[in-house]
Amino acid sequence: MESPQPEEQQWERRLLEKLATSALEEQRKARHWGIFFKSLTLIYFFALLFLTLGWLNWKEVPIPGKHTALVELTGIIASDGAASADQINLGLQEAFKDKNTQAVVLRINSPGGSPVQAGYINDEIRRLRGLHPNIPLYAVVEDVCASGGYYVAAAADKIFVDKASMVGSIGVLMDGFGFVGAMEKLGIERRLLTAGENKGFLDPFGPLAPAQKAYAEQMLRDIHQQFIQVVRQGRGNRLKETPDTFSGLIWTGEKSIELGLADALGSVDYVAREVVKAKDIVDFTPRENLAERFAKRLGAGVAESLLRFSGVGTLR
Repeated sequence: MESPQPEEQQWERRLLEKLATSALEEQRKARHWGIFFKSLTLIYFFALLFLTLGWLNWKEVPIPGKHTALVELTGIIASDGAASADQINLGLQEAFKDKNTQAVVLRINSPGGSPVQAGYINDEIRRLRGLHPNIPLYAVVEDVCASGGYYVAAAADKIFVDKASMVGSIGVLMDGFGFVGAMEKLGIERRLLTAGENKGFLDPFGPLAPAQKAYAEQMLRDIHQQFIQVVRQGRGNRLKETPDTFSGLIWTGEKSIELGLADALGSVDYVAREVVKAKDIVDFTPRENLAERFAKRLGAGVAESLLRFSGVGTLR
């Protein structure tokens, strides 16, 4: 027969049982919260994955009936950005293809960029206008339509501006830096080995060779002439040429109308309502998802860095 335990031992036992029970309860709560937060993390990563792969890439539903189609060209015109020829041309193609499109408005707010990308967009506008002769394309300028931006706008049937818009800059530049003096002061020796006398063309770490400078200037003049030809072709007899027209100067929207570089004052809403007579506006601007943006930047990043570092010509 067991002897009764002293009161002190019973109290210690009860305390140990309570502590063990509390510890188990805390473990259960911690496990539940852990499962909860892990589930939230999993949901977050799945949502991020869906967005990255473009599975949740919602698009604006077009308004039924007759409408004005809108495509936006914003920022630097470059192959790896939202204002690339691939993106803008895709939006233009979808806009012209829609059976209810009464006119296409290309809203431009760009200081310029790649002459190649701008040329691609200009060519595509002309092609689409040939395929759809009953659908006009109007360019509407917001803050800036300069250089490559204007190269694109020149293909439009009409160009509308705000009186304070900045328009023009019909020219080409090639910029870079020369580090020869800095290298001499720092005692740095340049070692460049090439096969081909011009392979180190405009090397920023060597002196500027007169022959290479002359060649680069001629190349810029050739691209400038291409730009001038595009403007003359697009504007026709509306263009009032002066010695400054193709000098690279930029003008206000009001002045650009006087010079024949633009046609009238007007916003997107004004053009849709008063010119097209279709006030409903449907946005056909493509929106890149994260996966597309990452892939383009990864593929073009190295090449673009090399081009910019060497100062290849741009329309700006």
